[in-house]
Amino acid sequence: MSVAPSFYNAVSKRPWLANMLKPLAGWYANAAGYRQLGLKADDLLVEEDEAVLKALGRLSPKESYDRVYRIRRATQLSLQQKILPKNEWTKAEDDVPYLSPILAQIYAESNEKHALDTLTVLKKH
Repeated sequence: MSVAPSFYNAVSKRPWLANMLKPLAGWYANAAGYRQLGLKADDLLVEEDEAVLKALGRLSPKESYDRVYRIRRATQLSLQQKILPKNEWTKAEDDVPYLSPILAQIYAESNEKHALDTLTVLKKH
């Protein structure tokens, strides 16, 4: 299993590039519209993926409840074709990853398990 392609490492190593792309990233996140429904970026991850299901199982009860609440509220707003009042939108500073770190840990565990399962022992003569 592998994580989706990301430019994070390339951008994080070059502060000038990060500063240049930050306004664009903020604009894109706002244009995506999920913050207007009160969602966080990690709320958009597809739940049918086995790793995401494992990560959801590792969430604290409060974080799990908050996630379900955000998704249900967004679904209701979408059905009504409404958005939240601007003061209730998810702020950029509140849109922190809560599921991605757990997913990264699950992928690392999976890669380690795969490496150990396919380990070959070489005999010395």
